Amino acid sequence: MLNKKFSPEKQSAFAARFEAQKIAFGPVVFQCVRYAWKRGMLQALADAGSEGISLENLVATEKWSRYALKLVLETCLSAGIVYLREGHYVLDKTGYCVLTDSITQININFTHDVCYQGLFQLEQSLDEEKPLGLANLGPWATIYEGLSTLPEPAKTSWFDFDHFYSDTSFPSIMPDVFATAPRRVMDIGANTGKFSYAALSYNQETELHLVDLPVQLKVAEENLNAQGLHERAHFHPTNLLDTTATLPENMDLIWMSQFLSCFSESAIFSILERAAKALVPNGQLLIMDTFWDRQQYDIASYCLINTSPYFTAMASGNSKIYESTDYIRLAEAAGLKLLTARDGIGYCHSLLRFAKVA
Repeated sequence: MLNKKFSPEKQSAFAARFEAQKIAFGPVVFQCVRYAWKRGMLQALADAGSEGISLENLVATEKWSRYALKLVLETCLSAGIVYLREGHYVLDKTGYCVLTDSITQININFTHDVCYQGLFQLEQSLDEEKPLGLANLGPWATIYEGLSTLPEPAKTSWFDFDHFYSDTSFPSIMPDVFATAPRRVMDIGANTGKFSYAALSYNQETELHLVDLPVQLKVAEENLNAQGLHERAHFHPTNLLDTTATLPENMDLIWMSQFLSCFSESAIFSILERAAKALVPNGQLLIMDTFWDRQQYDIASYCLINTSPYFTAMASGNSKIYESTDYIRLAEAAGLKLLTARDGIGYCHSLLRFAKVA
């Protein structure tokens, strides 16, 4: 049984109360820190170096009003983004992360551009298990139906977030994918075709069967065609929420990456059951995903756990970032057996290898 604790051992009641206030004012701090980053305040402090810069000198640049500077920098001070020394504002270590760390910036953009307004409907979304916050972005039943037509900057921020976590993993897992020399590979949840492109480029003998919603497969087809890999790619537009929708059969290997987290447990079971039927005898299913219970560092678990409310309010209403044991339990019920589990792929991925039970 997993034991996990994010708070420090023997935390005092006073310290716990301070942490509680950080939660209470979290949205306020988020917006002020984002403003300081986007509007160049943090960069100005970085340019000033370890000596920092006074409020008067910042005002003299005429980039910000005195009011805006005092309000935003004081919030940044309270959040440990900056500190005051002899009347000068100096960029602190956390501020440097906001200013320079790509994963921090991608997470901020995703939270603000995709999730922020919609999370106001989180309570009702949880009650009804519908993504009621999605109406802030478009008229779709799920976000996946509208990914290619999301308004900017939400579209860019969504794909930056999705690709940042997956792209670092694809190069290192190709030996795992082709360990059993599969000739017919199915990519379920193909999205824009990035995995399929990597697999087709890595192995010249394999053929890829891409499964996703029609709007996503159109983008994937265009991308693979542009790379000259279209002849070995086959496209199967499918809405897997339709439990009567079947999958192409006689597959040596089925691949799913950051896909099942888009669905409820009942839908995951249905998809896995149909995937098992699509495999040849002794065929294998590989699932690569971001499981919060298999992370080495708390920072990764924290980011993953707090991605789950996006799935509720914005994506599907009933999905989340799961524990690996959830997938294993559902896969075994669907007629699959866990063979191996490999962690430490890319930033925070694990790879579960299942075989079809004879």
